Amino acid sequence: MLRGIEGVALMKMNMVEAINNCLRQEMERDDAIVLLGEDVGLDGGVFRVTEGLFAKFGKNRVIDTPLSENGIIGTAIGMAAMGLRPVPEIQFQGFDYEGYHQVVQHMSHLRNRTRGAITLPIVMRLPAGGGIKALEHHGESAESIYIHMPGLKVVYPSSPYDAKGLLAACLADEDPVLFFEPKRIYRAYREEVPEERYTVPLGKANILREGNDVTLISWGAMTYVSKDAIEDAAKGGISVEHIDLRTLSPCDWDTIHSSVKKTGRAVVVHEAYKTLGFGAEIAARIMENDFLEMEAPVRRVTGWDIQIPLPRHEEYFFPGKERILKGIIETARF
Repeated sequence: MLRGIEGVALMKMNMVEAINNCLRQEMERDDAIVLLGEDVGLDGGVFRVTEGLFAKFGKNRVIDTPLSENGIIGTAIGMAAMGLRPVPEIQFQGFDYEGYHQVVQHMSHLRNRTRGAITLPIVMRLPAGGGIKALEHHGESAESIYIHMPGLKVVYPSSPYDAKGLLAACLADEDPVLFFEPKRIYRAYREEVPEERYTVPLGKANILREGNDVTLISWGAMTYVSKDAIEDAAKGGISVEHIDLRTLSPCDWDTIHSSVKKTGRAVVVHEAYKTLGFGAEIAARIMENDFLEMEAPVRRVTGWDIQIPLPRHEEYFFPGKERILKGIIETARF
């Protein structure tokens, strides 16, 4: 254990450990928080994110459910309407389509439908994205379909520190949040994370690196992947300003617009399909608001518009350092 500024205890954690640590602390703080999902109890989840919580909090607060995403989400909605703060886990984000109706017709609408009489403080955990060589329905990153729906908050951390702080903020929020967890970096690296409780504000992007030539906008695992490309670009004399969005809905448009007005160029990196991915909305907003400041078209570096291939070819589907670097160079030289 390390000691940070003002004696704050710091621990080296990967993202799995940071999320687990946050859930443990928040459940100790608030008895209304209840976990539910397939294998989240005795087994600690397929990725062991909830490991040890069943033993500590018992079967009434860490609930193993049947294999029914529709039932898991519907039950969470009922729990929240009756005063609990449920945290349903969908084992892989690609399985949540089975409960899509519950999310968009009820979870996102109920506060408005009841004119504020009922709120749904739900945090739906979604292990998302590729990079672990799983089969189809195990590698999707379908954040855009939920960003499209008013009434939902969408959060997508890229580091252990942010994962813990953002999740704590989500668990204190009165509205439903979809918390996307990038599986690729669950255990990719460790960083110093405060042992005590803290929050990272929702709706505020993080400028990871300041630059003058190109703005690169990313979230989730692509933030991690983009860092190497940005380092290589710097060696070639290209100064990249790197924005990690962290929260996709609400999105921190002010930080994006301020950055692209400075650099005049923008690259958006995400692993979801290109067509109607969130990068398309970002590009449209930049062109609507910052067109006269731009020196180049907005470039998107994304997954391809095909089904995610079988594991052996997965690396060709998702953006890697080479594709991201190419996008940066071509945008800078336009």
